[in-house]
Amino acid sequence: MRFVTKTIHAWLDYPVAFALVTLPFLLGLGADQPLALAISPIVGAAAFLLTVFTDHDLGVIRILPYRLHLAADLVAGLLFLALPFALGFTGLDAAFYLVNGFAVVAVICLSKPEPEMAA
Repeated sequence: MRFVTKTIHAWLDYPVAFALVTLPFLLGLGADQPLALAISPIVGAAAFLLTVFTDHDLGVIRILPYRLHLAADLVAGLLFLALPFALGFTGLDAAFYLVNGFAVVAVICLSKPEPEMAA
């Protein structure tokens, strides 16, 4: 049931990075907890750079292996799932991080493994 190919993943990366940077401001996150506004744009900027440097269809400077990219995405997804509990986010702040964390982890779980390179 793994259907997210490397190409599909590549096409998702830039819009997701853009959303992580812009949506917190558009949604008004951080009214109760300023870190809720600050963290996502930082992670979004890092996701953009990761995408630029990943060896996949839309990578610009393809020096990072796709597997490393997937591992970094998984860490970010798990971080987003943990942050509402660790930092006491509530309401929309918590929902934003939980939904994004779940979505990222789901994409990783639905990603097709890359074929092993023949030596």
